[in-house]
Amino acid sequence: PTGTLDVFDVQQDMLDAVMRRATDQSNTNITPAHGQAGEQLPYPDERFDAAYLITVIGEIPDADVALRELRRVLRPGARLAVGEVLLDPDYTSLRELRSLAEACGFRFVRRYGSPFAYVAQFDAV
Repeated sequence: PTGTLDVFDVQQDMLDAVMRRATDQSNTNITPAHGQAGEQLPYPDERFDAAYLITVIGEIPDADVALRELRRVLRPGARLAVGEVLLDPDYTSLRELRSLAEACGFRFVRRYGSPFAYVAQFDAV
């Protein structure tokens, strides 16, 4: 209740939908931001305790830049969780994700899920 949730998306419609649901549920601690994930994120260094990406890594034209920016805005020891679903046309394998994330300053912690969908947990080092 005392924290904040920053929501970042390339699609303004998605941000609008999140904010409508937040308003309907009287949530006032959500801040939307619109922009491209493969560019500099509009946040200061070491701002966040965690970041969650669900089925988006494969859609980002330069995932390396996006992961480096995420590492910049995450505090040391912060958590990055990345979810992927096998049926997604932009699916990123765990092997590819680990390679990308580890090259950008993340340490793989563990994988959760089934053979058809997973969430990979990384820590910012």
